[in-house]
Amino acid sequence: MKHTIFFLLLLFFQNTLIAETTPPSKIDNREFPKEELQKQKIHIAQMVAKEIAKSLPQKVDKYTRLVNVKSDNAFLIYTFELNVPSKSDAEIIKEDHSRMQRAITEGVCQSSEKFLSAGINTRYIYKSAKSKKELFRFDITRDRCKL
Repeated sequence: MKHTIFFLLLLFFQNTLIAETTPPSKIDNREFPKEELQKQKIHIAQMVAKEIAKSLPQKVDKYTRLVNVKSDNAFLIYTFELNVPSKSDAEIIKEDHSRMQRAITEGVCQSSEKFLSAGINTRYIYKSAKSKKELFRFDITRDRCKL
């Protein structure tokens, strides 16, 4: 899966790579249209989501399963289910929200720096495996990583 993500990033930055290997006299100095950049971001988010979704559901740890990945514009949206038999949904929300938000944000900021720099943001949604109720969600953007 790392190879697929690397390949997708390579495609996204192909204009930069081509520019670096093209003699200066042949470089097109026009700015790449913002609409085209947005289309590329959306396309890459769709491709990444589709590739990851092929291997789901996937156990993350003792309490967590990744059950869905999709894209919405330039957002990658990961949906997890938490199964903590010893806690109610309310206890999970109260006791785990802040800790998980810090850990998830820090991890995504480190592991997805290229995506975030390219304007592809990440949303993590956590639901209860028992009730299917949304417990919390975290949006991670490049600006959020600067905090």
